[in-house]
Amino acid sequence: MKLAQLATGLALAACSTPLWAADTIIDIAGHPVPVTASGLYDRYRSNPPLAVIAAEAPGIDLSWFKTLPKARAGGMGFASYSPNFYYKNSRITAVFTADLARLRELMPEAVRNVVQPLQVWPGRGLVALTAYAYEYCDNDSYNEFALSIITSKPGASNLGPLTLAGQSMSKQFWGYVLKLPVNTELARVRGVVGYNLPKWLTSIERSETAQAVTYRIGGELTIEAKKLPGLSSEVELVTNSFTNLDRQGRLTTGYAISRQLRHANSSAADAVKLGLGDGNLSAYIKSLKLGRLLRYEYVPEFQAALYAPTLLP
Repeated sequence: MKLAQLATGLALAACSTPLWAADTIIDIAGHPVPVTASGLYDRYRSNPPLAVIAAEAPGIDLSWFKTLPKARAGGMGFASYSPNFYYKNSRITAVFTADLARLRELMPEAVRNVVQPLQVWPGRGLVALTAYAYEYCDNDSYNEFALSIITSKPGASNLGPLTLAGQSMSKQFWGYVLKLPVNTELARVRGVVGYNLPKWLTSIERSETAQAVTYRIGGELTIEAKKLPGLSSEVELVTNSFTNLDRQGRLTTGYAISRQLRHANSSAADAVKLGLGDGNLSAYIKSLKLGRLLRYEYVPEFQAALYAPTLLP
């Protein structure tokens, strides 16, 4: 391992705010990555026995994960298993209208040839802003912020509102990920190398009061969302799929299945407050010309399985 690489890995780790301190270095595809010594990833590299999870976190319901077989994943650039399990998590999602021409401009032509932004009314598409707290997962714990364009499914007609209604009814959504900052180097390297995702390392701080949950990303962007009353405990399975390009410029697709355990939603304009600062990420979001909040989802408890990407047929 080169000293320069090691120094870079340690410097990046210092910028993150994981729940546990990183205190050992491992190699992932030639990248020196700081991880929690004797944490799940250090010990099991994405394949911990469920018996270990049950012993270390006895309050977590593992029944769903017992139905999902893991397999060695090929083509990720490093040894791994699919799906990656996320045992205890929370998220908030805000779906806004955005400038359709700008969304099309931001998608590579090769991707745009197979999926398109959904047009909800003339000149307006949709973006989803989602903040995640992964409290306990195969990659230890980390926070993440996703900015995605809501798109059609590859090979399917783009009928705008009708397509959106169909995705909503089936709970199978498609998107193109624009930005995906995370707050641990482990999550960054795995996401960039293994999933072809636009991840970078920055601070992502989560706080909450009795009324709201707030995420602060990179010291420049805040998203504050209400804790909605009347949470449903009816279990919902939601699939979120994405289309992108791998390092060879080939079209790939991946997906995650979420098992939502407690959840609620709202379309009230005051449900979410977005604070944009002067940084690059805020400027990027400003360029989308966000409009009306169409839907806010408050999901204080969910589980998830993230599958390794495959080449698009």
